[in-house]
Amino acid sequence: MVIVGFGSIAQAVLPLFFRHLEIRPDQVRIISAHEDEEGIARKFGVAYEVRHLTEENYRSVLEPCLNSGDFLVNLSVDVSSLALIDLCWQRNARYLDTSTEPWEGGYTDPSLPISERSNYALRDRVLEYGLKRKEGPTAVIAHGANPGLISTFAKKALLDLARDNGVSASPSSKLEWAQLACSLGIKAIHIAERDTQNTHEYKIRDEFVNTWSVDGMISESLQPAELGWGSHERHWPEDAERHESGCGAAIYLKRPGAATRVRSWTPLEGAYHGFLITHNESISLADYFTIKDGAKVLYRPTVHYAYHPCDDAVLSLYELSGNNWQPQSAKRILRDEICDGMDELGILLMGNAKGVYWYGSRLTIQEARQLVPYNNATSLQVAAGVLAAFVWALRNPNAGIVEAEDIDHDFVLEICRPYLGELVGIYGDWTPLLNRNWPFGENMDTDDPWQFKNIRVM
Repeated sequence: MVIVGFGSIAQAVLPLFFRHLEIRPDQVRIISAHEDEEGIARKFGVAYEVRHLTEENYRSVLEPCLNSGDFLVNLSVDVSSLALIDLCWQRNARYLDTSTEPWEGGYTDPSLPISERSNYALRDRVLEYGLKRKEGPTAVIAHGANPGLISTFAKKALLDLARDNGVSASPSSKLEWAQLACSLGIKAIHIAERDTQNTHEYKIRDEFVNTWSVDGMISESLQPAELGWGSHERHWPEDAERHESGCGAAIYLKRPGAATRVRSWTPLEGAYHGFLITHNESISLADYFTIKDGAKVLYRPTVHYAYHPCDDAVLSLYELSGNNWQPQSAKRILRDEICDGMDELGILLMGNAKGVYWYGSRLTIQEARQLVPYNNATSLQVAAGVLAAFVWALRNPNAGIVEAEDIDHDFVLEICRPYLGELVGIYGDWTPLLNRNWPFGENMDTDDPWQFKNIRVM
């Protein structure tokens, strides 16, 4: 096994690999652009090499490490997923990542068209690569917590809704899952997350603080806001654009995701403003739940992320935007200094007659520390998704390019459940229009509370 990158997620995953997989330390190699300052790899007896992978050197560095049947786990930033997948296929090795990454600058290079900096474009290139080759060693793309585990939550939530509505359902194909979502009246799906982890070591000026990769958070915050665009939508955002190729399931806005807020809801937080940060699942879920008649779209829900990170990360984003998106000089990932809080991560289904339905994980920092070392609540939810995808790939070694929606959700839940804290499904009466006429009246121009009228620039 070759692990590329050793940030907060890789550090979180490594103990799980040795707990659940029959591997020896001499079978694992880590290649990272940064030193292992805590000596975590050394504690596990794993070889560690400090190398900054680039488009010019990645082949010479990785080829000697990859042989037929090996596994590359890409948990880095600024290293092209497509390049690594291509190398793995040439070496007959399997592959896994938590985010479809470009080479450094691919998210923010102003010389690139805005659409080319999108997750839609990155996903489209990888899927096109797989379609051209059709068969090959398994490459699971974008499978951590979200994207990844959240697609399992979506399927579980739909089955819960079907049960509670007296609908018999056992979907086994993309079309059948889409038909189920349509029959239940689902018009919008939020990836609704509220991270309340906090510390007494508060953010200082010119510092970006987060509970997972700071570089990853900044990168996706500066990408264009993206969302799956539902077939019911009638109000077109003034700065929205469609893509000229691919599945057509999503649109992008000509502004950063971190400059766009959306209204959402989780059971513990209640109503909140989240950031419309681009994520792969906003596109893949919208694509998966699409029903077509030829080229005509008959049904598709609107899907997007509504992320409220930890409070210090929110302050960091405000400071980042105030500085015209120039990153802070200092970076800090919260882990051992966290004193309280949880990550409330789930899927919010909207449109059913019974009200909104949120299904997801409530994992506290105390539980995360008891379960697995080198973790906080956020990283452990991601690490659990990585573990599940890895085990699935071992059991399905020649599946080609695979997304989260292609993997059996019961299998993923079985592996992840011990590491997710409290898994709950809860109904609510919230809608994006609840209390919107107070304290200032708004002309919403709709009698449908699920019309997409909740995009607001910060």
